[in-house]
Amino acid sequence: MTDRGEVGTIVEVAPNAGVKVLLVTTPAAFVGGTDTIAVDLGDYGCSKVYAVSGSSQTTTGEVLADAAIAVDSNSSGVIVLSTSAVGTNVYGIVIHAY
Repeated sequence: MTDRGEVGTIVEVAPNAGVKVLLVTTPAAFVGGTDTIAVDLGDYGCSKVYAVSGSSQTTTGEVLADAAIAVDSNSSGVIVLSTSAVGTNVYGIVIHAY
């Protein structure tokens, strides 16, 4: 397993929605089912996760398949995410946090 730390891009897509909705886009070299990625929720004024969902997609943004996303840990608002999908792709992960 490769811990990739805080990489990729994170965008808040629904400000003032009651919870923060963050879109995480992994680097194209992210290996699903093997790699993990960290997200510091404190950067967005949050410390807890309400829900996550995701997809595996080509580098052009075309969705290939749904991907089950797991929050492996939450230490002081820094969450570590992994996916059950297999393959080296860009993964789009939506986090609902508060």
